[in-house]
Amino acid sequence: MRSNTREITMNMIGTFIKPMHPEGRKFVAIFAAVTFGLFLLTPILGWIGMGLTVWCYYFFRDPERVTPARPGLVVSPADGVISLIEPAIPPAELGLPDVPLTRVSVFMSVFNCHVNRAPVAGEVTAVAYRPGKFFNASLDKASADNERNSLAIRMEDGRDLAVVQIAGLVARRIVCFVKSGAHLDRGARFGLIRFGSRLDVYLPEGVTPLVDLGQTMVAGETVIADLTAAAPTQTVAGVDNG
Repeated sequence: MRSNTREITMNMIGTFIKPMHPEGRKFVAIFAAVTFGLFLLTPILGWIGMGLTVWCYYFFRDPERVTPARPGLVVSPADGVISLIEPAIPPAELGLPDVPLTRVSVFMSVFNCHVNRAPVAGEVTAVAYRPGKFFNASLDKASADNERNSLAIRMEDGRDLAVVQIAGLVARRIVCFVKSGAHLDRGARFGLIRFGSRLDVYLPEGVTPLVDLGQTMVAGETVIADLTAAAPTQTVAGVDNG
């Protein structure tokens, strides 16, 4: 009985207390130091600082994720909600063909986990950073105008997929852990953004997304598309051309 009680207690603790990414340690330390000073001034300000310190830790949480094992799946690179699904040309700095692809955008609020994960497995063929502005990341123009860091991933079948980290209204730092030539497993961590931002995924030509606007995403787990699925047939004047 004692063993079962301990296991239940540990599971409950694990539900609320998540590992923190190393990128967040210095920020939590700064928040904690400021909070200590606020407590010296007045308890009310100190407790406000305590709440902000807890939020900072929570922002940099880095929970383990269970990535689907079936080949051909594209998973979400970020926690958040689908804010845009539209055709768009990938960032020119990646050197990909200048043709529109389906772009799926995941908007991350300041309350989402901000660790970014690879949507597919493959070789990183390009990593390109471009400075820019800091519009609200939920806006369409953020993809073109905001600061961004783009990755091209070449999959085993030879097709390319692009994933782009985009800074938001509050974000002022994009972090990328990988370089060109690195191999990524699907669901592997490749970067993060501070604080509030967006991830764009450019699906290979002919791939249809399996998500819809407003849908909640879990990085490394939620399936965005299936690369092995047959392209939908086209119908012209009521005639099936498939």
